[in-house]
Order: sequence, then structure tokens, then C-alpha cells
Amino acid sequence: MRVILQHVSHTYRGRGRQGVEALAGVTFTVEPEELVAVVGPSGCGKSTLLNMLAGLLSPTEGRVGFEGHLPSGRPPTAMVFQEFALFPWRTVQGNVEFGLEEAGVPAAERHATARRYVELAGLGGFERKYPHELSGGMRQRVGIARALAVEPSLIVCDEPVSALDVSIQAQIINLLEDLQAEFRLTYLFIAHDLAVVRHISDRVAVMYLGKIVEVADRRELYDTPLHPYTKALLAAVPIPDPVLEAERPRTVLAGEVPSPLNPPSGCVFHPRCPIAVDRCRGEVPPLREVTPGHWAACLLA
Repeated sequence: MRVILQHVSHTYRGRGRQGVEALAGVTFTVEPEELVAVVGPSGCGKSTLLNMLAGLLSPTEGRVGFEGHLPSGRPPTAMVFQEFALFPWRTVQGNVEFGLEEAGVPAAERHATARRYVELAGLGGFERKYPHELSGGMRQRVGIARALAVEPSLIVCDEPVSALDVSIQAQIINLLEDLQAEFRLTYLFIAHDLAVVRHISDRVAVMYLGKIVEVADRRELYDTPLHPYTKALLAAVPIPDPVLEAERPRTVLAGEVPSPLNPPSGCVFHPRCPIAVDRCRGEVPPLREVTPGHWAACLLA
């Protein structure tokens, strides 16, 4: 299933408060059976984007569209949460059945479908267990089985491995990859661990203050980043070789991420950008294709 966002913005408005624009004119496409990772600092709009694709939020402006196979009577999207978000009073089987209940699936079909996905997630024999009886990795497997049970075309993953030990992270990532191949799934994946992103993604979208500032194939982005923020982000990833780590140049950004209540004029990154010029302070850079398949929102790229 292809996912299309066209000039999507979302503004949070509280009673008597100034609106906060969490997404600002995002245009982006996720291709069928692709895994796109979204990275960026806290507050940049990553979670707002995922919640919108999951149907939990609606755009203030713009359009979110789904093209291709949509399962009849089922939502096109399911979500895997960072902190598992399981119902503590439900068993493993009951948690996996939840989305099917909401969709009105008859009990016999619901039980059989849930058992199938419990097995696929590696939880056979744990159907009657409750979340507090499971490890973190097993709870995340329940979350994955619950998402799969409604047979979505797109799964949005909100940092699904960040709360897990490194060895368990690898197991969950391998499970997600195996399930993607088996069911031809499309993933949108938020992560802060850039090593995980490099391993699992097909493409990477970099966000900053409500905007996508760079999109590219993962190898292209890691080997040839174009946006100054992406360069700084990747420069902060440790290198296992201590000699190379000590010798490589550093990119230190000044200041903090500006508040979305009062975003900068022009390029949103210019107050912290080491190469900004006067033009950057007054002109909003479009997200443009600098080289084939490699997009950047930088006037100097």
C-alpha cells in the first residue's frame, strides 16, 4: 500500500493558548513494502506524524491518503507502541483479539485469527498469561501480534525497541523483518538509535521542528548527507574503533532546538546551522531533489 502525505500540517490548540504547529507542510510518500525510518530531535513532530497515519489525529491542513490494497472492514494502519500499551487485565490472547473485537469480527474467527498471530510472534504456550507475567521483549511481541491481527497494510512503529535490552532489540527487529517479508507489509518506523535505523530501513526521513529536512536511501543518507542537521546527527554516532573515533572531526551545534511556539523565520535550522548565511534567515528552503532520490531542504545543498 502506498501512503501519500500532501502539504500536511497539524496544529495543537489549547483553550486560550497560542496554537503549536507540530507539523508544517509535510509532503512525503511511503512506497508499498518499504520500511521508512523517521529520525529527529524530541518535539520535531515524529510522533504527531505517526499518530496521524494511525488515524489518531487528523490534519489541520493537507491530505493523508492510502492507495492500493485496503483490507475490507479493517483499518489500513495498525500501531506498535514504544511502551507496549497492553491492557493489564487481558491475557495475551485477549490483547491480540482487541482490534478484532473493535472491528466486529465473530468470536470463533477472532479466536482462531488471534491464535495464529500469537504463534507467528513466537508466543505459543503463553496465550493465558497476563502482561505482568511477561518480559519486555515478550510484551512487545504481543503488541506486534495485536497489530498484525487486524491485517493492516501499513504498520507504524513508535520506537518499538528503545525500551528493550540490546540482545532483545535484535530479536524484535528480526521478527519485524521476517513478518514484513511474509505479509508484504509497509512500515513507518520512529527510532532514535541510528545504528538500528541503518540496519532496518530502506529510506530515512530526517525531521526538524515540524518539517522534513532530508529524505534519502539509507546508504546514500549515511554516506553523503546533504543537510547540516543530518551531518551533525550522524557525526554524533560513536564509531567502534577508538582511534578513528578520536580522530574524526566533530560538528557541535550551538544552542537548543527552538520552541515550536515561536519558530524561526526562514530556514528553521538557521539559528544553529554552522554554514548559515543571511539568505537562510529570510527564505524558507523547499524540500527539493538534489540528486536522484535524495531530497534536502537546504538553500546551500
